Amino acid sequence: MDLKCFVFPGWEPRIVPASSKRGWMDAAPEAFPYRCLPLGIANSYGWDILSPCGFEAEWNGGIAPEDVVVRPDPGARDHEVPVALFGLGTFTIHIQGLFRTPPGWNMLVSGPPNSPKDGIAPLSGIIETDWSPYTFTMNWKLTRPGHVVRFEENEVIAHIFPIERKVIETITPRVLSINEDPDLKASFEAWSRSRDAFQQHVRETAPEKPSDKWQKLYYRGLPPEGGCPFAEHQSKLRLHEFADAIPVEPARPAEPVPVAPPERSEADWKIAKYEWLFETMERQRALSSAASDIFRVSGITGDEFLDNFYAPGRPVILCDAIADWPALHTWTPRYLRERIGSAVISYQGARQGNARFELDKDAHGRDMPFDAFIDLITSSAGNDTYLTAYNAARNALALAPLAPDLGALEGILDHRAGENPGLIWIGPEGTFTPLHHDLTNNLLVQIAGRKRVILASPAETPKLYNHLHVFSEISDLTDPDLDLSAHPRLKDVRLLEVVIEPGEALFLPIGWWHQVTALDFSISLTHTNFVWPNKGYAEHPAR
Repeated sequence: MDLKCFVFPGWEPRIVPASSKRGWMDAAPEAFPYRCLPLGIANSYGWDILSPCGFEAEWNGGIAPEDVVVRPDPGARDHEVPVALFGLGTFTIHIQGLFRTPPGWNMLVSGPPNSPKDGIAPLSGIIETDWSPYTFTMNWKLTRPGHVVRFEENEVIAHIFPIERKVIETITPRVLSINEDPDLKASFEAWSRSRDAFQQHVRETAPEKPSDKWQKLYYRGLPPEGGCPFAEHQSKLRLHEFADAIPVEPARPAEPVPVAPPERSEADWKIAKYEWLFETMERQRALSSAASDIFRVSGITGDEFLDNFYAPGRPVILCDAIADWPALHTWTPRYLRERIGSAVISYQGARQGNARFELDKDAHGRDMPFDAFIDLITSSAGNDTYLTAYNAARNALALAPLAPDLGALEGILDHRAGENPGLIWIGPEGTFTPLHHDLTNNLLVQIAGRKRVILASPAETPKLYNHLHVFSEISDLTDPDLDLSAHPRLKDVRLLEVVIEPGEALFLPIGWWHQVTALDFSISLTHTNFVWPNKGYAEHPAR
């Protein structure tokens, strides 16, 4: 679906995807309001129009338009300055854009959701933008006479999103007894019991970590009885930016001057062509959510996995992959500590002070008794201490007692005697694996805790500053201090984000870029022993 914004010469609308962040939510103790997912989704549900200038508005309490005074900052252009038109303490902002929606779609215009501002309230409107050749305005009403309200340049002045026009009139609202839907009633009652039990647990244990103080079922899209999250559940929106406007032709266009294309070497031409092909393919794939999303599936057979995901090289989450593995239910820090005892293991340590910790893995190798390692990572969070797949060979003997707790994925993984049972990762909340891609197809199996994975298709490689082997110059795509001016191509990268829960397995096809953050104490396994060929690393060019 296209949402178009047409502009005339001199119009420079500032439109951005709405942010889920709010200052008052950030300032709350433990950022508590962010636990309410409906708030966060509403915050980011649409696009924000930003003020092109700073200004102040003041109302003397009268009913006439002139009873509102607007004072723009120096340098503001006349057509950018709000004006008082209606009276009764209101002022109007003319939106610099003529919006067009598909047939049957309106545009809802209001203030930024969940963003109260002292002394003023936004007024909402719905416009038929599928036919109207008229611009629309955003109106605000001052509520406190004598109170000066200030808007900064680039502060949100309007929030927009399309809505389908006639759907609301087709809805038949009804009130029913809950007994008419026994399944819904049973689910609600199960949730109510689990909610009461969870709140009692919080009162009795007083957990220190904020993430342990809320239940998260709705946030994760999980039904109270367990199982896979609802397939279409969203915990974050990723809206597209408005594409750059096509320059408007001047009133008296000059004759175009032919410009010869720049000469390229054959090598440069080939690189440019490959990048063109990648970008074209990704744009085409993005036309369909069925082609570009990461699905969650249950009960998949080996042949189905091969046909739909392994052969096409497409990520997927297997929801019930390890439901019958004992490890899923037994691998707690206490269990691991008792099972392995003081056997010496190798891990990655002292990572926090080295931005190149992943490249310098050998320098961060450490040894420690396993029980002391568990005590260390359960007493503090962060990225300093992590038992990783890189340590697998040295830890094989020490961790062998855990093998009986693992199961099989018949038809997907090769479980012949002597094959690798999986490379283990154990670490606290906050461990981080920087942005990279692998040279094999991987299956990341989550045993305990959750991990957030941010992914990008191999076709995005030209934008990801792959400077050395499988690594990017950018280690963390979510770093708030990331310098986009030094890495301008990053702004166009298409990213996917998933959170994998205990019992789930994420298929990471060869070449897919990803970075991984542990949201809790976490235990994971990575498998490369698929029943199909998986030796892409053999032909990878050296660097």
